[in-house]
Amino acid sequence: MSRIVSVWLRSWPIARLLQAQARTAARSPADPVDPERPLVLVAPGKGGTRLVTLNRAAEQSGLVAGELLANARSKVRDLQSRPADPATDAAALRRLALWCLRYTPLVSPWDEANGADGLFLDITGCAHLFGGEAGLLADLAGRLRRFGLRSRLAIADTPGAAWAIARYGKSDRVIVPSGDAEHALVDLPLAALRLPDDTRLLLRRLGFRRIADVIHQPRAPLAARFGAHFLDRLDQALGSASEPLSPLAPPPVYRAQAMFAEAITTQEHVVEAATRLLHDLAEDLARDGVGARKLRLLLFRTDGGVLSLTIGLAAPSRDARHIADLIALRLDRLPRGLEADFGFEAAGLHVLTAERTPERQTLLAVADDISDPAGLSHLIDRLEQRLGTESVRRLHPHQSHIPERAVLVRHAGDGPSAEWTSDVPSSARPLLLLARPEATEVVALIPEGPPRQFRWRGVLRQVAQAEGPERIAGEWWRQTDNEIERDYYVVEDAAGRRFWLYRAGLYGRGGAPPQWFVHGVFS
Repeated sequence: MSRIVSVWLRSWPIARLLQAQARTAARSPADPVDPERPLVLVAPGKGGTRLVTLNRAAEQSGLVAGELLANARSKVRDLQSRPADPATDAAALRRLALWCLRYTPLVSPWDEANGADGLFLDITGCAHLFGGEAGLLADLAGRLRRFGLRSRLAIADTPGAAWAIARYGKSDRVIVPSGDAEHALVDLPLAALRLPDDTRLLLRRLGFRRIADVIHQPRAPLAARFGAHFLDRLDQALGSASEPLSPLAPPPVYRAQAMFAEAITTQEHVVEAATRLLHDLAEDLARDGVGARKLRLLLFRTDGGVLSLTIGLAAPSRDARHIADLIALRLDRLPRGLEADFGFEAAGLHVLTAERTPERQTLLAVADDISDPAGLSHLIDRLEQRLGTESVRRLHPHQSHIPERAVLVRHAGDGPSAEWTSDVPSSARPLLLLARPEATEVVALIPEGPPRQFRWRGVLRQVAQAEGPERIAGEWWRQTDNEIERDYYVVEDAAGRRFWLYRAGLYGRGGAPPQWFVHGVFS
């Protein structure tokens, strides 16, 4: 059964505002706020500007969310107000959610339906790493407190139950035993079911105030009066209906994590920690016969910041030393270097994509000229980490008889590794294929014979040897393909230079006479 942590960040927008002010304190903000005085965030509403979020001092002054700002100013003389900024608040919440990946790979920020001021953490199978659920909750609450965040936390079997208890429970930290969600919910108000305001108002008028008042009522009349959404919310809280979460990041296929006794600050220590995590992952990868194609390294700073690095590999690998070298190269490319500040207190390594790794014999060499696909993939990996993935490209084979369609230029690491590590049948193709065939003047002894001389780019060349023709027809299955037959020749001039020419069209077919083109140059 799943175990969900619900984190409600009370007055989150104000906490975010104070955190931003603290970061810019050195630059002397023009209009600082005093957190000890009543402070509200406001937004346009019905009838005028209304309060959206309040700090503790404003709540103690008798103000409530939704009140008109004009009325609030008449009650509290020294009231501070700032405009609400939901977009910035949401971005900051996502950064905090990224930091929460230290506890579990499945973290989901609340959406507007849940209040947009909290997080869901699916800690199924993760709590033992922190000494159990109580240890995880205590560690999370303590760190949030040091960040200056007021929080209420709850653990339950469902997101709905955890949300309800975090918002309306009697304590700031509650752990609901597995299977006991109904008992924990019955005394909570109906607002804990995340119902629309009009539905809650109608329920109150009919005398329903607690979840216990509706939990055992006949379902058909409730659905007819309040809609199916009401029953959906009730079932989601009790676990009778599923409530899928949208994780911040794709869940990893494999995962390793480490907590440091003392914060690390240097790149050397980061690479060493990553190497240890890679060795831990290598055992699981080897057991399943797979290798990592895409990894994410997460470095958790003591101040709540997170450094996230994504490493892509050209071929699946579980070579810890090779991947650690790539991480070092990736760290070298950081625009402002490794910004550790007060240090990293934890690190996580997630394998986002894994692929089957064919077993190869490495102890006995059969021949000295066997190519090493792993060596090529390692080279591509190093180039990508040093230069960036956009800067490294290669030709990928494509199923087509037309030469200019037979290869595609893609990122070097794109596509399944087998697509480019497998052997491609060799054929007489030039190393340099022109971007577009260029017309040439050709003299041949007989109309359909090989060329004896040709003029290309203003230079007349005598043909010493010619090989061909190789006939390539158009792809009939393409309805828009107007290609005609091509007869290709490999020709060598008197100076030893080799060219790839073709004659487009055949004699005796009517229409325009055939034309000659240069399509490539051999090295």
